[in-house]
Amino acid sequence: MNNRIKLSQDRRKEMIESIKKYFLNERDEELGDLAASLILDFFIEELAPEFYNQGVYDSYQYMSGQIEDLLGIQIYKRKS
Repeated sequence: MNNRIKLSQDRRKEMIESIKKYFLNERDEELGDLAASLILDFFIEELAPEFYNQGVYDSYQYMSGQIEDLLGIQIYKRKS
């Protein structure tokens, strides 16, 4: 199983443009496509797995709570 996060070409271009805009607005630096692409690759390789794993854990916690709630709708037969 390949654990690498994959992006569509369109989404990757949008993210590269977003990185370039951020550097221009916040740091007054103009980045080219290559530099922004390398930064994006760094984020994907080094940081994104942590966010992904946190999302998986949060989903697990939420679903575990939902499963517990599901047990509350059981119907019990009255004893005569």
